Amino acid sequence: MKITPIARERRPTLHFLREIRAFSPVFLDTDIDMTAVVRHRDTRHKHSVVTYVLHAAARVLASHPEANAAIRGVARPRVARYASVNGKFTLDRTMGGQRIVLSTVLPGLHRASLAEIQERVDHFRDGDPAVMEEFAGARLLQRLPWPVGGWLFRMGTRPLRRRGEMLGTFAVTSLGHRPVDGFYSVGGTTITLGVGRIADRPVVRDGEVTVAPVMRLSLTFDHRVIDGAEAADVLADIRYALEHFDDGGDPGDPGDPGDGGHEEEQEGAA
Repeated sequence: MKITPIARERRPTLHFLREIRAFSPVFLDTDIDMTAVVRHRDTRHKHSVVTYVLHAAARVLASHPEANAAIRGVARPRVARYASVNGKFTLDRTMGGQRIVLSTVLPGLHRASLAEIQERVDHFRDGDPAVMEEFAGARLLQRLPWPVGGWLFRMGTRPLRRRGEMLGTFAVTSLGHRPVDGFYSVGGTTITLGVGRIADRPVVRDGEVTVAPVMRLSLTFDHRVIDGAEAADVLADIRYALEHFDDGGDPGDPGDPGDGGHEEEQEGAA
């Protein structure tokens, strides 16, 4: 047996996990018929599935300001509701010989087109985190002594006015590039979406059983900020937007949540 100090490259993850211990997570999930999305990918663009989820979720969160929010405080809790919808997504990367999770925030996604979001995703997916300016903060946390790094992380992410920029207002993480149907993660935001693989499964259409590409989408919400009914509405609206994806490139109107009855690139990580 060999016992060694934890790798420096993992320090940002440990700082993050320590900071989110105050969360009160509750977990939901749903299966989504991805026929419209798969058709769009196959016939027009090879966008990442994560890009479709970011695009749809950002528009849904813009219509649910109570969920596009963050909380701070115990004795006198305060809630910030953000005007911009900023999506955080995770990346599976190797730095210093260590396989780690990195995350980045894409601001203003509720105003971004599908192509614009894909361009931003490609920038981070194809770049080298060892030299990219956007990951300079993570590299600094890796180098700093543990107590100093923890203090710096808290000072950078706790203030509500900065949290939406630093941690995003919602998070998306994917394991869809592996044979994982569903998983549940806490991304440091009121809403975190977990993307599983797309697999052919039996579905019922017009009273007939057929086969369709189905994806499990999980939603973790912070119960301190919203309740289950609001979270269920958000999940139902995202499901509707993806199942009714418009061939013009934008998801359709999420509509009434009650109507929602109806191997990915390696870019995500839990």
